[in-house]
Amino acid sequence: MPPFEVAASNRKDRTQETDGPLKERIRRLDGSGNGKPLRLVVAALILRQAPGGEGTEVLICQRRPDQPMSLKWEFPGGKIEAGESPEEALKRELDEELGIAAAIGRRIAQVRHKYRNGSAIDLQFFVVDRFTGDLVNRIFNDMRWTLLTALPSYDFLTADLGLIRDLADGKLL
Repeated sequence: MPPFEVAASNRKDRTQETDGPLKERIRRLDGSGNGKPLRLVVAALILRQAPGGEGTEVLICQRRPDQPMSLKWEFPGGKIEAGESPEEALKRELDEELGIAAAIGRRIAQVRHKYRNGSAIDLQFFVVDRFTGDLVNRIFNDMRWTLLTALPSYDFLTADLGLIRDLADGKLL
């Protein structure tokens, strides 16, 4: 059973605690432990067949120099807003960032990562193999199509590294 379910099912302990200790237990369980909320994030693996049939390519995007973790590579996506499902959030983010209307496919991975600064994210990755509209770079420093096998040669965000290895090794798609 995941840690958050253990805490939620322990009714006796919950009723005996004051609000402060209960909130502290929830913070520890969400992975942040520092009072920073767990950020819920979605990202797209936008796929296409490489020209010449060389394999599968994925769209990767590079953060701008003025952003945190500048010039790191990532997959397009963003935060889940209140009231949105992960799929709805990703559809909105892809429209905002790339100007496309995407058909969100299956979720292929979910990662919870804690950064050195204490912030934590819960990141869900979805396949997108169909979209309408032309890709327009609205917010990134750069974006490009790259073969899945070439992903490890890019400087990706730390939270993405396990997924990068699995994609390059052909384990997920």
